[in-house]
Amino acid sequence: MVQPPPIESTDDATASVRLVSACKRVREQVARVVVGQEEVIEQLLIAILARGHCLLEGVPGLAKTLMIRTLADSMHLSFRRIQFTPDLMPGDITGTEIIQEDPATGRREFRFERGPIFTQMLLADEINRTPPKTQAALLEAMQEHEVTTAGKTVRLTEPFFVLATQNPIEQEGTYPLPEAQRDRFLFHVLVGYPSRDEEAEIVDRTTSNFQASVEPVMTGEQIVGFQQTVRDVPLPPHVKQWVLDAVRTLRPGDIQAAKWTNELIQWGPGPRASQQLVLAAKARALLHGRPCVSMEDVQTLSLPVLRHRIVPTFAAEAEGITIDDLIRRMCDEIKPVPERVM
Repeated sequence: MVQPPPIESTDDATASVRLVSACKRVREQVARVVVGQEEVIEQLLIAILARGHCLLEGVPGLAKTLMIRTLADSMHLSFRRIQFTPDLMPGDITGTEIIQEDPATGRREFRFERGPIFTQMLLADEINRTPPKTQAALLEAMQEHEVTTAGKTVRLTEPFFVLATQNPIEQEGTYPLPEAQRDRFLFHVLVGYPSRDEEAEIVDRTTSNFQASVEPVMTGEQIVGFQQTVRDVPLPPHVKQWVLDAVRTLRPGDIQAAKWTNELIQWGPGPRASQQLVLAAKARALLHGRPCVSMEDVQTLSLPVLRHRIVPTFAAEAEGITIDDLIRRMCDEIKPVPERVM
C-alpha cells in the first residue's frame, strides 16, 4: 500500500500556507457582516479557488446578495450586480455599440459601451427571471472568460467569477436555466435557514445601530496565484477512480450505470462534472490543511457539484425522490477503491 506523493516543493508548501491564511482572513471579514452560513461561504471560496462559478438557491431574506457583495469587498475585486428581469436584453449584459460624433471633425463612428459583465465578480441576481436568450449572454464569458460583440472579442480581467442567485419558491414569471447554462456552474449551493441563535444575532445587528466595515485582505493577483496552487495538489489514484465510478454510475445507458439509474435518471452528468469535482476537491483539501485530495473531499462535494447536472425521470418525481437522494444513494453504493499503485 503506497501513499500518494505529498507536495514536496518548498514553494508549493509556502503557497499553500499563504492560501489557508488568506482564506481565513476572508472568512473573518465576511463574518463581520454575515451571520453564520459557514458551509456556504466555504463553498464560495472553493469555487473561487477552483476558477469556477456558483449558483446559489434559497428563499428570500437569507443574505445571498449581501454575502456575495461582502465577499467581493474582502477580496478587493471589482463588483457589478445585474438584476435579471423578463425585459432584460443581452446587450444590457455584454454592452452595446453607440454612435459618437467627434466634435472637432464632425465625424461619426461607432464606440462600444461596455456592459456590467466587464468586471471581476458579477452577481447575476435572480438569474431565472430572464428568458434563455438573455441568460445565454453569459455563456461565452463563463466558459472562455471573454466577450464577443460586433465581430470583436474582448478578454475579461482575471480573475472572473459569476455568482448567480435564484428563488426556488416563486415559479410564476421565471425561466428554468437550460442544461447547458447550468453545466457552466461549478456548484449549485442550497442556502438554508439560520439556526435560532444565528437568527437572534441577525435581529440584534439589523435592528440596532450596529455597523460593520469590511477590509480587502486578498487581491485578484493573489487569487490567480492560488488557483495555480490548487491545480498542483496531487490526486491519489484511488480517489480519481472513485470520481470516475461515481459520475459514470449516474449516467443512464452507461455500462457502469446502476440498475436504478436507468429507471430514475433521464440525463446524467458529463465529463465536466468529473473535472470540476476533482478541482473543487483539490481546493477543499488545501483549505483543510491536507497536501492531497482525500475521499472525504470528493464525497462531501458530490452534492453541490452534481445536483444541477442530473435530470430525474418522471417516475422519480412521482415517487418523491429528489436529486440529492440519488446522489447520496450513489455515494453509499460506490465503495472506495483500496489505496494502491494504479
